[in-house]
Amino acid sequence: MDFAELIQKVALYALPVVFAITVHEAAHGYAARHFGDPTAWQMGRVTLNPMNHIDPIGTVLMPVLLYFATAGQFLFGYAKPVPVDFGRLRKPKQHMIWVALAGPGVNFIQAVLWGAALVLLGAAGVSEPFFIEMCKAGVLVNLVMFAFNLFPLPPLDGGRILVGLLPWRQALLLSRVEPWGFFIVMALVLTGIVSTWWMRPLMSMSYEALGALLRPLAIVLGR
Repeated sequence: MDFAELIQKVALYALPVVFAITVHEAAHGYAARHFGDPTAWQMGRVTLNPMNHIDPIGTVLMPVLLYFATAGQFLFGYAKPVPVDFGRLRKPKQHMIWVALAGPGVNFIQAVLWGAALVLLGAAGVSEPFFIEMCKAGVLVNLVMFAFNLFPLPPLDGGRILVGLLPWRQALLLSRVEPWGFFIVMALVLTGIVSTWWMRPLMSMSYEALGALLRPLAIVLGR
């Protein structure tokens, strides 16, 4: 891949990625504050300023290196996690579910908005490839974040949701995985298990759900 193509990809994905990670992390902090934990709020992390969420290695360096190393076939990155003291939530076990769900939830909402923008561009007769491809990138980035973060293993959001849903004994056992969860998830990603058995089915269902939600708008606009 040449430098010009890389610049084009970065230009297309930069805005969707920044919005996706910024709103995702801010949503966690806002939900935590709503349910009784002001930790992130007090640290200034409940903000839409992307500089407060971008990690130089996880958000910038790692994705770029992986993009080159795998010819664009595999990308992974992360932002600075919003600090949440689950013990300060009014109902820690129950409210943990909503705090964890807030991040993927806003990613799905963003995917709907990028999809709606794509429909509106088509209805307005806009054929500029850059804007169309950016909208498609916005849908893809947010659905990937939505699906990946719901993987049911701590420290991912899906793991914390599962901890909140399980009975205490099973929840405690699962929560003990968290210190090694990142490495386990990476191993599952590299072996293709996450892609084959989790991402592909969930992404397929997500695109179908997105299409169903946008269909009324498309019909109204004659698309």
